[in-house]
Amino acid sequence: MRHREIRLQTLVLSSLLAGAVAFVVFSLLTRSGSLVPRPPVLAGILIVVMGALVLWIARPVRRYLQGRATAPLDALRAARVVVLAQAAALTGSLAAGWYLGQLAVVATDLSLVANQMRLLPLLALALTGVALAAAGLVAQRWCRVDPPEDDERGENGRETKGLERR
Repeated sequence: MRHREIRLQTLVLSSLLAGAVAFVVFSLLTRSGSLVPRPPVLAGILIVVMGALVLWIARPVRRYLQGRATAPLDALRAARVVVLAQAAALTGSLAAGWYLGQLAVVATDLSLVANQMRLLPLLALALTGVALAAAGLVAQRWCRVDPPEDDERGENGRETKGLERR
């Protein structure tokens, strides 16, 4: 089974969708007199750590595909790394959209000092979401295996080199 790569358009669309949902939710929340909650610093730290872990886990696959690995690589492990990279890219895009939606709500009323204080942390969290999405895309790219050359494939698309025909 061939894994389909996650595309940038998919990430942008999911980010826009999450941003729209966040904007509606927090607009309704602020209409009732509440403030957008303080952005958690720990969330930003965890998002950055997740991005670093995804790249760290994908590195052995990249080294193997470049021919620099010292040990063989299990194909199932490589497939799991690709799925993890795609999940990280989607999670990052959703997080970026979620925090950008909150940022848009906060930016609509900067007369409040509390909103002014939330502006930079929300922007930083949105950027960490973008960074996680980028790490996922990079890790996915590192795990990409290009299809073999056409001269080694038969008419049905299967590799025929070294196989006997009956």
